[in-house]
Amino acid sequence: MTNLVTSFMLWLSMVSTIYNVKLMVYGSTRGELTRFYDFKVQTKTITKLCSSKDIVTINGMFPGPVVYAQEDDRIIVKVTNKTPFNVTIHWHGVRQKLSCWYDGPSFITQCPIQAGQSFTYNFTVVKQKGTFFWHAHVSWLRGTVYGAMIVYPKTMVPYPFKVPYQEHIIILGEYWLQDLQHIEKATLASGGAPPAADAYTINGHLGPNYNCSTNDIYQLDVIPGKTYLLRLINAGLNTENFFAIANHTLTIVEADAEYTKPFTTDTVMLGPGQTLNVLILADQPVEKYSMVVAPYKSGRFIQYQNVSAIAYFNYIGAAPDNLYIPAKLPELDDKLAVKTVMDGLRSLNQVNVFKEIDMSLFITIGLNVQKCHSKTPKQNCQTMNNGVLAASMNNISFVHPNISILEAYYKKIKGSYTEDFPDVPPKFYDFVYGAPNNITYDTQSLNGTRTKVLKYGSRVQIILQDTGTVNIENHPIHFHGYSFYVVGYGTGNYNPLTAQFNLVDPPYMNTIGVPVGGWAVIRFVADNPGAWYMHCHIEIHQSWGLGMVFIVKNGKGELESLPHPPPDLPRC
Repeated sequence: MTNLVTSFMLWLSMVSTIYNVKLMVYGSTRGELTRFYDFKVQTKTITKLCSSKDIVTINGMFPGPVVYAQEDDRIIVKVTNKTPFNVTIHWHGVRQKLSCWYDGPSFITQCPIQAGQSFTYNFTVVKQKGTFFWHAHVSWLRGTVYGAMIVYPKTMVPYPFKVPYQEHIIILGEYWLQDLQHIEKATLASGGAPPAADAYTINGHLGPNYNCSTNDIYQLDVIPGKTYLLRLINAGLNTENFFAIANHTLTIVEADAEYTKPFTTDTVMLGPGQTLNVLILADQPVEKYSMVVAPYKSGRFIQYQNVSAIAYFNYIGAAPDNLYIPAKLPELDDKLAVKTVMDGLRSLNQVNVFKEIDMSLFITIGLNVQKCHSKTPKQNCQTMNNGVLAASMNNISFVHPNISILEAYYKKIKGSYTEDFPDVPPKFYDFVYGAPNNITYDTQSLNGTRTKVLKYGSRVQIILQDTGTVNIENHPIHFHGYSFYVVGYGTGNYNPLTAQFNLVDPPYMNTIGVPVGGWAVIRFVADNPGAWYMHCHIEIHQSWGLGMVFIVKNGKGELESLPHPPPDLPRC
C-alpha cells in the first residue's frame, strides 16, 4: 500500500511538472519563455483613514499583482473588465517594439475596454530588463490600478553590481477619501486645481502618522550586514516625492530600467512614472528605522499633503516596542537635492550619442489660464482672475479624440486628428521670468488633437522648456514607445550657445523631470513605428492637456513596419 501511494504521488508530481513547463514555454521562440497572466478589473472595499470605500483593483489587490519576466520574454495578459468603468492597461517603460497596439493609453493606441469586455495584451520585452510598472491609462483609475513589473536579465547574465541578499519592491502612491472619478470630474468642472491627496502610501500602506493607521504599516525586516536592493516606483497621481531611510545611504544602480554608474546619496526624488533601483547596506545598530515619503514642492501655488507616509526598515533583533528612528529629509522645495541626484545619473557604459540631427523640436511645457465662457462662472471658473486652468505643449492643449489615433492612422480615417503639431512655440520670449501670468495678457492655449509625423530612422532632438505662464514647476515628461538619452538640462531659458551636453554617458530614461523653471534636451532614433504619446505624468496636467502624439512611419519590410491590429482590439 505504501509503494502504491508513493508511486501515485510521484506520478502526480510528474504530471504537475510537465503541465507547468508546458504553461511556461508554450509559444516561446528562440528559447525565450511566454508568461501568462489573467487580470480581472474589479472593485474592492477597503478601509483607511477611519473610512471604508470601494476602489478599482486588479484581482482584488492593492497594489496589483507583480508581473515577472526575463529579458526577451513574451508577456500575454488577458484583461477582463468586471467594473462599470472603461479601462486600459499601460506597460510603463516597455518600448513595445513593433507592438504599439498593446501600449495601452486610451484613445491613443486603443479604445478602452468597456464593462464586461476583455482584451489580451501580447508583447515582448525586447532587449529590456529592470524595474517597470503597469497602470491604468484612462481617467484617474491609475490612482489604485497599478502594480510592479520586474524583468530579470537572461539566465547566467549577472547584475553589474554585487548580488544583493534580497530584493524588495517599494511602490509610492497617493490615497484619497473621495472617489477618484468624482474628484477628476469635479476638478475639471470647477476650472480650478484638484484637492491634495489625503495621504501618501508605501506599498498600499499609510504608516503611523495618519488617523486609524497604527497597524497599517509596511515593514521590511533586514539582517545586519546584508545588502538589499530596493526597486522604487512612484505610481502616484499628482505628487513628486522624496524618499529616504533614516541613517542609511542609497546607492542608485538603475534608473528607468537602465543600469547606471553607482551613485550614493541620502535622499532620492521620484516624480510620478519614475523608477529607481537602489542598494542599501544594513550597517547600522540594531534598531527600527523609518522609510519616509514626503512631497517635493516644486510649484509655488500647488496644494500638498504635508503629512509623510512612514514604513519601517526594521533590523531583526530590534525590540518590537521600540520607537522608530526618524529620517531626515531635505526642505520640501529643495531643488538642489533634486539636481544633485540628476547630476549623478550616468549610463553604466559609454554610449556615444549621435551628433547629426535630422529633426529638432523646441517644445514649451506648462500651465495656462483660459478665459471663462461659462454661464455659471462661480462654479466653473475657479482659478486666478476667474479663469479656467489648462496645460499645453507649444501652447496646444491636447484633446483626446473619440477613436484611437493609431487606429485612425492605420485605417486612414480622416477627421479625428491633424498632423500639424508645431516644431516651435508660437513666439519666443523669457519663458521663465517674463511669462504673462495675468489673464489681462494672452494666457490662452489652443485646443486640438495635433500630432507630429516622424520618418522612420530619423534622429530626433527635443528641447523641453518649462514656462512660468501660471507656475514654474518640475514636470515628469514620459515618452511612450521609446527611451531617450538626456543629453543636457539646466535652469532658466535654454540657450544653445551656453548649454552643456553629455554625449558620452548620459542616462537613458523614459521619464525626465524637466527642472523647475528650466529645460532638458533629449535625443532618440525614431525606429519604432506607431502612434506614441508624450505627456506629463502628473495626472491633472495630463487631464488639462499637457501632452502630444508622435506618429512614426513604417520603414522597409516587416521588421520595420507595424503589424496588423489584433482581432480583439476594443471598439469605441
